[in-house]
Amino acid sequence: MRTFLRISVIAAALSFANAIQAQAPSFGQMQNMIPRGKAGINVFDVKKDSAEFKGLSVDLGAAFALQYQAVNSFNKHENLPAPIAGYRLNNLENNFNLPMANMTIGAQLYDGVRVNLDVYLAARHHNETWVKGGYLQIDKLDFIKKDFLAGFMKYATIKIGQMENNYGDAHFRRSDNGQALFNPFIGNNVMDAFTTEMGAELYYNRSGFVSMIGITNSKLNQNVKEIVPGTATPTAPDQNTTISPTILAKLGYDKQINSDLRVRLTGSLYHVANSSGNLYGSDRAGSRFYGVMSHSAYTGGNGAAVADNFDPTANYATGRFNPGFGNWATSYMFNPFVKYKGFEFFGTLEFASGGDFKGTDDKRTVNQYAGDVVYRFGQDEKYYVGGKFNTVSGKLKNSDANKVDVNRFETSAGWFMTKNVLAKLAYVQQNYQGYSQYTGVNPNDLYGGRFKGVMFEAIISF
Repeated sequence: MRTFLRISVIAAALSFANAIQAQAPSFGQMQNMIPRGKAGINVFDVKKDSAEFKGLSVDLGAAFALQYQAVNSFNKHENLPAPIAGYRLNNLENNFNLPMANMTIGAQLYDGVRVNLDVYLAARHHNETWVKGGYLQIDKLDFIKKDFLAGFMKYATIKIGQMENNYGDAHFRRSDNGQALFNPFIGNNVMDAFTTEMGAELYYNRSGFVSMIGITNSKLNQNVKEIVPGTATPTAPDQNTTISPTILAKLGYDKQINSDLRVRLTGSLYHVANSSGNLYGSDRAGSRFYGVMSHSAYTGGNGAAVADNFDPTANYATGRFNPGFGNWATSYMFNPFVKYKGFEFFGTLEFASGGDFKGTDDKRTVNQYAGDVVYRFGQDEKYYVGGKFNTVSGKLKNSDANKVDVNRFETSAGWFMTKNVLAKLAYVQQNYQGYSQYTGVNPNDLYGGRFKGVMFEAIISF
């Protein structure tokens, strides 16, 4: 019996190998794909190229990132009244963080049609392997009929799937878990707009003009479970019974004026009437600043024990600001980008508004401004230095009397050892203002808070 099983397995393997050989797929012959190495820096939206279709082709890529962190946290809590006892922020050691890894698997299925699957092999929030998303990208409609709508598709691209949704330009320069090669700095924006939802996007880019319209189902985690309204409360009398689609749009201009000067300006919209997710809390990979502004175990204001909240998996968004809109949400982002020879400027002006609770239309607004200047130099711009300032201001709840402010300053220097290997060294300082001294009966970790220090990051991406 065992001999028969072995023969069957060998026969099946040989049949599979012969089937693959009969199709004769190539490797790496991909069309219209943003490079994962240095050549992908400052490539926004989708990319059209003239790569020839050479039949079924397979794509495989990966990205790895590792940080050494030497950052400390501080706040203004002193001489806290009994029964509060033992409260302090966690002391952070100078050491390595958990390495992060991504994998990309794709295939060129037809002329102008490819599929892409992105996988997180290891992340701060999910140490185990899990899927970020996947999509089908269509740049030609020849599978319907040769040259079908060829004049339109020369400038158009269609993306369909559960994917990184294209709101704003900042997400093209952010660190995405192991893929941190495109980010000149260590941290992403303080209010980090990033989500992966099921949807479709249509791009039309021509003569420098950039445009995109998209729609998603507003769900980060897909399911078909009935939405059962919650119990009515005075603050949320009309609980939601549905999830509304999210509308995405982008319009802008991107032009290489001459060999030295490139100018880009885009405006983007994100709007949802009833959401199950959150644009600013959907990055499940986690932030780069591990354990900052977290506390050790202590006795709380009601005499009960309060647990240490350092856990990098459960408390994975340290250093970020999430406005926590609970119902409808509308965000506008404007991104100017200028590159003159080795100098780059990239800006973010973001105006986000939404409701506190499901079933209410109350409005509060949170504004974010960020600007970075980077100078790239050396042969093929293999070195760079840069600085970035980022500030966020707004109310945490409609009922709050005052706004809170979070601002971050970061400087960075980088060295591209090869086109696929980058080393960064950065200094960061982040400050919290306007936060209350207590959250309920317990100390607020962010009261008069700040963290600062040095980080080193190494990235491999191919």
